[in-house]
Amino acid sequence: MEVQFESSWNPFELNLKEVKTIFIIETTLNIKIAPLMKKPAITEQPIHPILGDRWSSRAYDPSQFVSQESLLSLMEAARWSPSCMGDQPWQFIVFQKKDATSWTQALNCLSIGNQNWAMDASILVLACAHKNFSSNEKSNRWSQYDTGAACENICLQATSLGLVAHQMGGFDVEKTRQLFQIPSQYDLMSFIAIGYPLAIDKMSAEALIKEKEARKRKPLREIFYTNQWGEKSL
Repeated sequence: MEVQFESSWNPFELNLKEVKTIFIIETTLNIKIAPLMKKPAITEQPIHPILGDRWSSRAYDPSQFVSQESLLSLMEAARWSPSCMGDQPWQFIVFQKKDATSWTQALNCLSIGNQNWAMDASILVLACAHKNFSSNEKSNRWSQYDTGAACENICLQATSLGLVAHQMGGFDVEKTRQLFQIPSQYDLMSFIAIGYPLAIDKMSAEALIKEKEARKRKPLREIFYTNQWGEKSL
């Protein structure tokens, strides 16, 4: 009887020792390793692997659930994000699939296009940013910026744990606010879908095509200027 299990190994990105290990496992134990999608960034300059490996997958394994330990790790990563004056303007609502009622309510707040794939994620996280500083109630124009940094920390921590995270702006803001009784002094920024990646051999043909789409970024010379606006010298 053949048994399958997921692995983070990509058969196209393995060193010789890993290839030998897979060969021994598959031939002696009759176990087939199902590879996961890898899409490392093609960078102009070297960057940390966690940054390069982070990408917004839409293919989640619905049979795997994020553990409480991993969830707390994601929360801790957000907690230690930088913020203007250390104000920490973010608040998050976490929806776990095991809590079916609230999970379904959150999922139904997403656009139809996002629902179609986010339904397989294990966790949905709603990120909110307080409009004012907590110390003096003055307008905090950096609150959304800071909350975005906290969300990125969640995504990077997810990558380090072998999870995938995808941030979404496509959701009904007013429906979400009313449904979960979110105070008006908070801006609703994004939902983040988090879960385990789906093995390549379990993806539909349509999903596989989307997952294989090339990652694209503008070249450095188009986004960084030197000394003054429009001065390109890179």
